[in-house]
Amino acid sequence: MFKQKRVYMDYAAATPVKKEVKKAMERYWDIDFGNAGAIHTEGITARKAVRESRKIIADILNANPEELVFNSGGTEANNSAIFGVLDKLVEDGMKIEDMHLITSKMEHPSVLNYLKYFQKRGASLDLVGITKEGIIDLKQFKELLKPNTVLVSIMFVNNEIGSIQPIEEVVKIIRGFKKKILKNHESITPIFHSDFAQALLFIPLNIKKSGIDLLSLDSQKIYGPKGCGALYIRKGLEINSLIIGGTQENSRRSGTENTPLIVGFAKALELASKEQIQEIKRLTKLRNYFINEILNKIPKADLNGSLENRLPNNINISIPATNNDFSVIQLDAKGVACSTKSSCSTQKYSYVIEALGKSKKQIENSLRFSLGKSTTKKEVDYVVKCLLNLK
Repeated sequence: MFKQKRVYMDYAAATPVKKEVKKAMERYWDIDFGNAGAIHTEGITARKAVRESRKIIADILNANPEELVFNSGGTEANNSAIFGVLDKLVEDGMKIEDMHLITSKMEHPSVLNYLKYFQKRGASLDLVGITKEGIIDLKQFKELLKPNTVLVSIMFVNNEIGSIQPIEEVVKIIRGFKKKILKNHESITPIFHSDFAQALLFIPLNIKKSGIDLLSLDSQKIYGPKGCGALYIRKGLEINSLIIGGTQENSRRSGTENTPLIVGFAKALELASKEQIQEIKRLTKLRNYFINEILNKIPKADLNGSLENRLPNNINISIPATNNDFSVIQLDAKGVACSTKSSCSTQKYSYVIEALGKSKKQIENSLRFSLGKSTTKKEVDYVVKCLLNLK
């Protein structure tokens, strides 16, 4: 009996580990398996691997190696940035109820829900709206800044609709606010954090020139191992640790460093940076073809988010059908893997599509397809054929 080959189009949720990455990690499971904190030969070998991996990642981002703190992934990086800033301010004498926080309506749950947690504890929180193109409203953002704004968190790229945010403009607005309103461009606050998890694979970044204070990275989004990521902390910025215990990661994240995963993360980023230009061109062409096929062949289909300011591998589209969960099940039965929203969200429907101002039906019918290294035009044609037959 013929069995349909699986067509995976959920690379925004997770990517397969590349064979080169697996090979780089292999010896650190059972040969050079020592604890990087030990002073014997095995420990020194592991520590060297961690040190070299940190430098590889730092060089690609144009950061200092000591500015990177390895952790378990994007969620921990986001939580660590938020907690670290706010807890340090409390330690320095500021009350939570005197703090003002800003984020957007379409942030990842690990940012949005954690900031809402601090809102329950007394902090004030404002959510910046987004345009119908999925871009944050810069005018509203500028108006929301207050003298007691201590933290701004705006993701670099949205994980559901792939919209690339004007981070450079956000930084300029914050700098201008410090200079004109606070009369002190050297002011520590507002501190600016950005979730870079979805952007790392496709957007080159010179972190030193970016003006970003805190940046979250995630290995599993770039064909590296799950359970590994990092938080960039700008040199000179002091934040408190989320995890307390030993003195690993320069006392900024306790717990034994996961040497094989860190090595895999560095290898994955090294490979991604070399292939970036070529892969962006290939996927952009494939993405545009996919979108045009859907819009031309499916009446009332509607693209969610901007086409111009969008990741090359993201297609988020509302398609007339019963509902998106049923659509995902139908597609899965035909061998196609896609999603309806962030894998980390427990809400029934996407709050990101809702923030775009779409109708209830469009929100209920939204599907996200994210392309990857193995995606082909033949697979896209097959998926379009499947979409034409949704009930």
